[in-house]
Amino acid sequence: MPSARRSALIAGSAALTVLAATLIGTPATAADPPYERILNGTFDTEREPWWSSSTTPSAVTNGRLCAQIPAGTVNPWDSMIGQDDVPLEQGQPYTLKFDASASKPIQFKAVLQQQGPPYGTVIGQTVTAGTTMQSFSFTNNSPVTDTHGQMSFQAGGAAEAYTLCLDNISITGGILPPGGIRDFGSPVRVNQVGYLPGGPHRATYVTSATTPLDWKLVDSGNKTVAVGKTTPYGPDALSGDSVQLIDFGSFRTTGTGFKLVVGEDVSEPFDIAKNLYSALRQDSLEYFYNNRSGIPIEAKYVGDAWARAAGHIGVAPNKGDTSVPCVPGSCDYSLDVRDGWYDAGDHGKYVVNGALAAWQLLDLYEESDRNVSLKIPENANRVPDVLDEAKWQIDFLLRMQVPAGQPLAGMVHHKIHDEAWTGMALAPAADPQQRYLYPPSTAATLNLAAIGARCARVYARWDHALAARCLSAAQTAWKAAELHPTIYAPTGGVGGGAYDDVKVTDEFSWAAAELFAATGKASYKRRISTVLKAADGFSWQETGGLADLALARVPWRLSVIERLKLIRRIATVADSYLADLRSQGYANPYKPANGQYVWGSNSGTANNAMILAIAAGLTGRPSYRSAALESLDYLLGRNAINQSYVTGYGERDSHNQHHRFWSHSLNPAYPSPYPGSLAGGANSGLQDPVAQRNLVGCAPAKCYIDEIGSYSTNEVAVNWNSALAWLTTYADEV
Repeated sequence: MPSARRSALIAGSAALTVLAATLIGTPATAADPPYERILNGTFDTEREPWWSSSTTPSAVTNGRLCAQIPAGTVNPWDSMIGQDDVPLEQGQPYTLKFDASASKPIQFKAVLQQQGPPYGTVIGQTVTAGTTMQSFSFTNNSPVTDTHGQMSFQAGGAAEAYTLCLDNISITGGILPPGGIRDFGSPVRVNQVGYLPGGPHRATYVTSATTPLDWKLVDSGNKTVAVGKTTPYGPDALSGDSVQLIDFGSFRTTGTGFKLVVGEDVSEPFDIAKNLYSALRQDSLEYFYNNRSGIPIEAKYVGDAWARAAGHIGVAPNKGDTSVPCVPGSCDYSLDVRDGWYDAGDHGKYVVNGALAAWQLLDLYEESDRNVSLKIPENANRVPDVLDEAKWQIDFLLRMQVPAGQPLAGMVHHKIHDEAWTGMALAPAADPQQRYLYPPSTAATLNLAAIGARCARVYARWDHALAARCLSAAQTAWKAAELHPTIYAPTGGVGGGAYDDVKVTDEFSWAAAELFAATGKASYKRRISTVLKAADGFSWQETGGLADLALARVPWRLSVIERLKLIRRIATVADSYLADLRSQGYANPYKPANGQYVWGSNSGTANNAMILAIAAGLTGRPSYRSAALESLDYLLGRNAINQSYVTGYGERDSHNQHHRFWSHSLNPAYPSPYPGSLAGGANSGLQDPVAQRNLVGCAPAKCYIDEIGSYSTNEVAVNWNSALAWLTTYADEV
């Protein structure tokens, strides 16, 4: 999940993909001492990032990892303990060492191999263990280069159950240091998609020089079309780079294949075009159809590579979402909670995150001047396609409400997801696990009240029945939340993210604002208690600022004085984000006060840019418009790692995001992410083993790796793509 700690079942650590290729011309000399490739092999405090099969519960006991091996399985791999994403280099020797004991004399296999096809094996050794701890050591050369190696202890096929304990697990070998060799490409950093003729044209140049330098802009034929001088900036705190700035805004001619050149350094190519963001706008919106639950994703809409069967409709091996029971001990009924969007890289569906994403699509519709035709099944009806897409999620959200006659009637279940974490790669239709409804929460209930009220107002023109159903559900949810104002989602858990939140005054205020916007009732208006603040912005966990953004859509509900105060509040926040953008070498309206990037930082960039764009519309100030557009430069390559964070856009684009179906880098039978998918971005927390191994000591703006196992930096999420869709829609229409 975008904000939750992942289970080790899907975790691991990886070296950068620049393995053998980076060693050309480098002597093949082993490290001294050899590089350790395993994380937490001593189990001093916890199990992670080790995982075990669903048949094989495991836990750390007395500083050892002990697993309960069941009887009756058939294959060795039916009962495993493992760690993923161990980097392997072809031709290099690797030494595996570990201690093992069992509750009775047994045999098991120690296997170091590729995590996916063709499963090239470095070590595959049968081990005999007794009741006292013994040490084992094996060495062999790797036949493959792969960042996704897997260390596993395979104990399936046992006739009788027993306990297997492991300790001091170590794998050493390879030439490249942990993290590999990071190559950020050209020091001339640009928006790799391009620039609008009437928008800002700025770039960043990484250099230790302190005096202005000559730059030139060349066209696709390498003809110089503009020249100028860089502006020294100096150290950029969040990236650790020393940079200079380039402004080529005087050149407005459209074309393709432009490059900026400083000395011998040449940028990635980019375009200057009026319709620059039209394709990205559409792709970022079609992300949602690709992540629908409960419907086949058809090739005629997405292409053969991304087509798949419907997920979670009760066709084996799915248990389905059409009759989902509550997690044991929480209720005695089942609900039909089909449809909706898979939240992120897993198959969970979460009310608080999904409601924000749906809200952002509805707000996008209200901001937009025109309908964009999407490749979705509903594109032939009379309803704008973005509303058709949002309805798929809203229908799911409405189904999550506790029925009348049940305890907590009117409240909303917080989430639905699998009993335990599923592995990768995995198509939704192949998910075999039991799904559960998790208990209602006040936050989820108020999210339904807010999105239901917005739905009622927006769909009144297009679907009277849906609008009426939404308003009824919203008002019911509001009343239920008033009766139960302090029911919070628990922290932790397995199989899905927690999305826990013990502060719901902001959700009450947001829901009140949306209900007031929909009904005009003063009783709701009196409950609005929050305003937009620069320090908070907005997110699934901080929704107070959405109250002001909701009111901005219904100025007729406010007095003249109230409207002026509202505009002033939003403009004040926009001023802060504008200052943040201008104060960084890589212009970004997201600038964490503590200097630490958070999980999903790219959504912070896009959401803050959205606020700048709304402020531009309310005030007419061109500086806000320019800053909103310049924010896209950061997401599309003008950043500390010269990376476009959007799949399919830019020469150096993210394309290994953490996703169970879009998992081509693990299994070639599966596709890469769909074009227009936004990666989470730099994250100082490094909450996954891939990031922990590869990014230790990273400057905040460089704490990112395009590896499928790095869920804390490289996951996707519906509320991140909704922010991208909103921003690119704005950019496509200015």
